[in-house]
Amino acid sequence: MFESVLVANRGEIASRIIRTVRAMGLKAIAVYSEADADLPFVAEADEAILIGPPPPARSYLDAPRILEAARRTNAQAVHPGYGFLAENADFARQVIDAGLVWIGPPPLAIARMGDKINARNLMKDAGVPVAPGVWEPVPDAGTAAEEAERIGYPVMVKAAAGGGGIGMAAVRDEAALRAAFETARTRAERFFGSADILLERYVERARHVEVQILGLADGTVLALGERDCSVQRRHQKVAEEAPSPGVAGELRERMLAAAVRAGEAIGYRGAGTVEFLVDPATKDLFFLEMNTRLQVEHPVTELVTGIDLVEQQLLVAAGEPVSFTTAEPRGHAIELRVYAEDPVRFLPGPGRIGVWEEPVGDGIRIDAGYAEGNTVTPHYDPLLAKLCVHADTRDDALRRARAAVGAFRIEGPKTNLPFLAELLDHPEFADGSYDTGLVGRMRER
Repeated sequence: MFESVLVANRGEIASRIIRTVRAMGLKAIAVYSEADADLPFVAEADEAILIGPPPPARSYLDAPRILEAARRTNAQAVHPGYGFLAENADFARQVIDAGLVWIGPPPLAIARMGDKINARNLMKDAGVPVAPGVWEPVPDAGTAAEEAERIGYPVMVKAAAGGGGIGMAAVRDEAALRAAFETARTRAERFFGSADILLERYVERARHVEVQILGLADGTVLALGERDCSVQRRHQKVAEEAPSPGVAGELRERMLAAAVRAGEAIGYRGAGTVEFLVDPATKDLFFLEMNTRLQVEHPVTELVTGIDLVEQQLLVAAGEPVSFTTAEPRGHAIELRVYAEDPVRFLPGPGRIGVWEEPVGDGIRIDAGYAEGNTVTPHYDPLLAKLCVHADTRDDALRRARAAVGAFRIEGPKTNLPFLAELLDHPEFADGSYDTGLVGRMRER
């Protein structure tokens, strides 16, 4: 086992990784930008290195600066967290070429899943179900219209590279398709450096369900259960839970088996997530994408399985056996993402935090990136913390979540806590019948 880990990230995920690194008796090294100097993760690390000014391109996305920090601190391994460089195959290769241990999947696996069209083709060949769509980039709006007629409306327009809902739109006719196609191309080129566009059948009132996989050092791929992440605004997740209230029995078995086939097809190692769309009416499931990293919502899987996924990542990267023998789920877990944003329009709202009081009690876990006195800047994603609860039943978890949201006090920047309270009381969420359109319906009223 290596003795030191540099965490190439910030905020709550850096704190979360540092917690496990130190619990395993390893040295935790943080890197930070000038904007983050006072955040908790910097103080929690055994050593912290300033890597640049606030803009991500000059700090957290600057691979040479991060590698130089690793050299200066004699780090032996690099954990990328999520976002930033976590799914950058070139960065993973640079880490390995520098003689460091990359705590993630092989660079080739990252590259093969990084392009959604290539990923679709690989998954189809591996026997993983995919939605009707195209098998190569769509070159122009005219071709897109022809393909959409073949696929059948409604159609989802997607950027083949990148994520976060950027360059994505559902369309129901040719006029909307042509407009969305040009917008998606422009945004994809600007954000991801690739104008390649994918078309797929849009599944009405779908559930977005993902499977946590873990590729072991010996080549075995395990499925550690599913998470429902259908509650989204602008195609970005807001709440997740495990197990999914919309998946059971044979459908669950099919989904877990498909996720394992996906991991095996690309020689996956470490923690990863295979995402699916589920048609509630037909119980069909379709591969959506694979995230070759630790997910934001990994705590709900940890809460129902009792497995520390970061610990397993470190063990797999070191070529050692994992520390658990069974992953049978226990109870129910819900994660709510607490953002510094307007709770109605979901626009970011940076500012200084004057009050920060976290809820406490049995079955409550807070993964926080900020504390009282910190300032939320406009340079990064506005995620403040993840409020997670665990209980024996879903009804008990809902009650615990409602109480925890009500007890979480943050003053200064606007937060989405009022929206989360509204969500937990919404009939569709309360009875588990929700789908990816829930937030849109809530805000149409």
